[in-house]
Amino acid sequence: MSSLEGRVAFITGAGRGQGRSHAVRLAKAGADVVAVDICRDVPTVPYPLASQADLDETVALVEQEGRRALGVVADTRDLTALRSAVARAVDELGGLDIVVANAGVTSWIGDERDELAEAVWDDVLGTCLTGTWHTLRATTPVLVGQGRGGAIVITSSTAGLKGFGGGLAGTDAYTAAKTGIVGLMRSYATALAPHRIRVNTVHPTGTDTVMVTNERFQQLLAQVGDVAADAYRNAMPVELISPEDVSEAVAWLVSDEARYVTGVQLPVDAGFLVR
Repeated sequence: MSSLEGRVAFITGAGRGQGRSHAVRLAKAGADVVAVDICRDVPTVPYPLASQADLDETVALVEQEGRRALGVVADTRDLTALRSAVARAVDELGGLDIVVANAGVTSWIGDERDELAEAVWDDVLGTCLTGTWHTLRATTPVLVGQGRGGAIVITSSTAGLKGFGGGLAGTDAYTAAKTGIVGLMRSYATALAPHRIRVNTVHPTGTDTVMVTNERFQQLLAQVGDVAADAYRNAMPVELISPEDVSEAVAWLVSDEARYVTGVQLPVDAGFLVR
């Protein structure tokens, strides 16, 4: 795969999990990294989010690869904060070439907690969909203005291609957001193509991160029964893929080998979608 030497990657949700993995993988290929994360918990999300210490570790791991790294605390729901992060990237690292809009959360709410349903919907949709839109709004003017092209990868999900979880506010919002991301991708791929800026989505199956391995989600799977739990199983004999599996797809999509690949929905799903 070609080198990303001299390029700057802006990655949201980079404190840990897939975002950290993407940051390290792109750094290995030669990119400098702007790592963005909220670094605090959200009350409606039933698992801990990344901390400042997590984000600092991501920065350290990128620097261990001999690349420059800038860690920025920002909530993707806050467009002003994202624009400030982009401005820092331009000032301190010299511009932007790659954007990985990865930040996302999910939640699980049942009938017994309907009083929280609206808040859960707002937080999940706000982070996964509005946050992605904000990331695009904050970064694309810089990519266009530089006139040197670029690549954007947005993290969707198999949920963005095959809905699940109807009736729970959190999973309804997650599925709606991840599906909406595909529409955003298509719109931006069309609009940015004349500027040699490519836009694609990746669609991971269940991935070995805290979003899936946390105690609350495992309890939910135990409660829903074998038939419902089977809906989350992959065709290939693997329960979870690793963040690094997704990072390899991201690294290819932003590389010169994929220079004419745009508007594509790329599953990394161990056959989940063909079941």
